[in-house]
Amino acid sequence: MTIYKHELLRGRKAFIIWTGVITFMLAVCIIIYPEMKSEMEGMNEMFASMGSFTAAFGMDKLNFGTLIGYYAIECGNVLGLGGAFFAALTAIEIICKEERVGTAEFLLTHPQSRTRIITEKLLSVITRVVALNVVVVAIMALSILVIGESIPWSEMLLLHAAYLILQIELALICFGISAFIRKGGLAIGLGIAALMYLFNIIANITDSVKFLSYITPYGYCDGATIISEGSLDAVRILIGMAISLFCVAAAYATYPKKDIK
Repeated sequence: MTIYKHELLRGRKAFIIWTGVITFMLAVCIIIYPEMKSEMEGMNEMFASMGSFTAAFGMDKLNFGTLIGYYAIECGNVLGLGGAFFAALTAIEIICKEERVGTAEFLLTHPQSRTRIITEKLLSVITRVVALNVVVVAIMALSILVIGESIPWSEMLLLHAAYLILQIELALICFGISAFIRKGGLAIGLGIAALMYLFNIIANITDSVKFLSYITPYGYCDGATIISEGSLDAVRILIGMAISLFCVAAAYATYPKKDIK
């Protein structure tokens, strides 16, 4: 597992920075909740009258005055976007960077197959994504205890499970793409994560393109739906995992035969 360990060490600085920024923003959002709680009722009425904007972010199904409703909207957007960007950027160059920085020749002369190389790289990506979410859950629980609120564990764990699956799906898609490109991966990773987020907003606003919610992983991360129904959307998750596994399979089929420059 030499490559696996090397990738973890290689990406530790980015992991620390992204984890620190995301958890800091989540903690701030939670800590200011008691001060905003008294104003939430008025905000509920205001958001309810904003038409398509209200539906786009699920504010028509949640009580913004409760901790879980506030968390699903405010903190959910932070984790949804921040976690997605981290997962996409971690995976999009995990394979192609060896060509970009000129280390492919050194790496591929070692007595190990290309399949093993990308397997260990894939495991390192998944490890970092899972580790990020473990830290986020710990900070979430600590922050809620600091403000003296009880933790709604069932709803919170469902929300975080959905975002973990979202991040893994995006990571696997970007991992597959990484096997086909040679440079310029960062822009592609950011673009994919942002596009998926945009697809979800459009699907929430316009019924004629509702099918987009089955394409984007944000479709099963709607906090309003998760909290109101008390479960995750298995159909959307299975579709997302099928797309992800297809991308991974494409990487395994392509990289062993790829002409490395």
